[in-house]
Amino acid sequence: MEWHSLPPRARWLFHLQALSRYVLFWLPATGVAAVMALPMFSWTTVVGIAAAWLVFQLVWAVWMPSLSWARWAWSIREHDLLVHRGVLIRATTAVPLARIQHVDTRQGPLEQLFGLVRVTVSTASGGGPDITLPGLTRDVAEDLRDRLVVAAGQGDDGV
Repeated sequence: MEWHSLPPRARWLFHLQALSRYVLFWLPATGVAAVMALPMFSWTTVVGIAAAWLVFQLVWAVWMPSLSWARWAWSIREHDLLVHRGVLIRATTAVPLARIQHVDTRQGPLEQLFGLVRVTVSTASGGGPDITLPGLTRDVAEDLRDRLVVAAGQGDDGV
């Protein structure tokens, strides 16, 4: 079985996404929480806790993307697609090729900036994509999509 990892450009994509979350969500959310906490605590306590929280979130945004990038791997076996991922909670997901109903390639603004594509795989579960493989190069993503569609079409599960 041959395992495939994400390209190095995906690591920078993960970092930019994490820093975007920090700037666009954690900074404003912490500011709002601090203002709401001012009537209950002294301003020095609120500023100290908010600053500590923002430092923690910044360290998390800088450190975790590299770990997350390093944990992603995928492989197509004879009857299923396997995906390994996760830092704190590691997961391995196997999707039977015969159950695949839909395969998409998608590209958000940050992915376009890095020339990367994500592949989403859906089965009959109906709860949205069952697997999303982020940060693939366009050639790899299109090849994977085509291979999955062909492999999925070879099985007949009676649906």
